[in-house]
Amino acid sequence: MSQQTSITLNDGRAIPQVGLGVWQVPDETATQSVAEALKAGYTHVDTAAIYENERGVGRGLAQSGVTRGDVFVTTKLWNENQGFDRTLRAFDESLNRLGLDHVDLYLIHWPSPAREAYVDTWKAFIRLREEGRARSIGVSNFTAEHLDRLIGETGVTPVLNQIELHPRFQQRDLRAAHEARGIATQSWSPLGQGQLLSDPAIARIAQKHGKTPAQVIIRWHVDNGLVVIPKSVTPSRIRENIAVFDFRLDEEDLSAIAALDSAEGRIGPDPMTAKF
Repeated sequence: MSQQTSITLNDGRAIPQVGLGVWQVPDETATQSVAEALKAGYTHVDTAAIYENERGVGRGLAQSGVTRGDVFVTTKLWNENQGFDRTLRAFDESLNRLGLDHVDLYLIHWPSPAREAYVDTWKAFIRLREEGRARSIGVSNFTAEHLDRLIGETGVTPVLNQIELHPRFQQRDLRAAHEARGIATQSWSPLGQGQLLSDPAIARIAQKHGKTPAQVIIRWHVDNGLVVIPKSVTPSRIRENIAVFDFRLDEEDLSAIAALDSAEGRIGPDPMTAKF
């Protein structure tokens, strides 16, 4: 396997470009998946409090025998725990479930603007970063408007925004907003929840490179400078998803995938209208 690549965040720390996502993975299964991923060469795991598998992720990390400093661990704060004091308590609970003394990245999972709490939440995140217990801090599902309010009211820019992003929903405007503000972009549902694996254009590119459709899509994220967290619980797929560093997409490939973008491509909730 070729060398894993990384992105340098605006705080100077590096995040591996390809990680293991564990959304909708049961707690016990997460233990096995994380251990398998670390064995396969992953150095990045992404979980969240709402996934209810932080304990399983922590067990997988512990059982793997991999040195803690060699694994980049992300978790996220759920919406109902927004607010300064509640955030601090929820973070402690996440650390306890993970069995860790710090996380590498802590994210506000959704802006949940109706709560009017994400700025106070961000102030708690800043404290956690100052304490060294959350080494880097960022957000998920934030719009440019939400980002600008955070930055304007606290003076601290998130290192990263994790958003729905895949070839049918490429989020070019938001990615440009991130770049202008020095914020890295991370993709959730990077394979379009499997809907893109049978796309004819992706299939042609996969055949051309002798790769699978999933590998082509993951490589597309990498070639676009994105951080990507494909989910799988199948050992062979876990290994397949990180075997993407021995080829690159050419301009013809990138143009064909660019043409798949659609204004109707969103699969998940819209952060501006989500009610949770």
